Amino acid sequence: MKKRIAAVILGMTMTAGLLAGCAGSSSRSEDGAKASYTIGIEQFAEHGSLDNCREGFLEGLKEEGIEEGKNLTVEYKNAAADMGTDAQIANNFVADKVDLICAIATSSAQSAFNAAMDSETPVIYTAVNDPAAAELVDEEGMPVGEVTGTSDKLPVEAQLKMIRELLSDAKTIGILYTTSEKNSESTIAEYEKLVGEYGFTLETAGVTTTADISLAADGLLEKVDCLTNLTDNTVVSSLPTILEKANDKKIPVFGSEIEQVKIGCLAAEGLDYVELGKQTGKMAAQVLKGEKKASEMAYETIEGSKRYLNTEVAKKLGIEIPDGFADEAEVFDAISES
Repeated sequence: MKKRIAAVILGMTMTAGLLAGCAGSSSRSEDGAKASYTIGIEQFAEHGSLDNCREGFLEGLKEEGIEEGKNLTVEYKNAAADMGTDAQIANNFVADKVDLICAIATSSAQSAFNAAMDSETPVIYTAVNDPAAAELVDEEGMPVGEVTGTSDKLPVEAQLKMIRELLSDAKTIGILYTTSEKNSESTIAEYEKLVGEYGFTLETAGVTTTADISLAADGLLEKVDCLTNLTDNTVVSSLPTILEKANDKKIPVFGSEIEQVKIGCLAAEGLDYVELGKQTGKMAAQVLKGEKKASEMAYETIEGSKRYLNTEVAKKLGIEIPDGFADEAEVFDAISES
């Protein structure tokens, strides 16, 4: 009887050992790297450019062999432009011990880094206009911890040149911005430095929440010949409201990327956010595979800009497109729903 009990115990021990071995082999590949990953994607707001970043990020990972449904589990959370929610999402991802947080937009990048700085969770950000102003890099431009990513710094001078090409008689440009967004402040400073070179003056109006947008837009539209958008997430989230008010006054609005032009901005000299996200995904893949630490990787910017034009908007506003302008642009002949 004792022999039978001993045999059973031995068999159970061997089975447990085999199961443990199987579990280890399912989570690690032969070279020691993880065979599967769980990442948290934290997006500050719901709008086209940030959605494109997320799409591109997953494409970039896929090109590096990390694909959702195969060896990748994605937890996606949107903060709906609320900073408190943003911080809570970041804290939950860290508590869940995800392998990496992808933070889309500056507020999310700051929240994720603050939550993860005392953990082993790396943060890879995208759509952060000025990582230095966001205190994500040091004076040499290197990461302040296990955090790195990509910047969507706007081509301000190219935008001003394009606006002057389209609006030869315009004198004043208006910008709506969120006072708490460091990126917006640094971009406005660049506009202030350059507008005079193109014969413009600048008017700005600051807001703190989306609830302020309507009144601020009304006041600003009384003072300007056109508006130009930044990559300010609170403002971009309310772009349909701004466009409606501007259209009523026949004042053109310029975007900062393709999605804004699709839904009613006249034109933009902006970035391809899918490509920016893809670039970010490739950086994240290096971290996930253990090839580099985030702290070893300087943040990156995307090279060049692209021109976008909506001819239907031009028609509605009675703006004549100069010869050759459309030849250099991706052209849309309809206004899509936001």
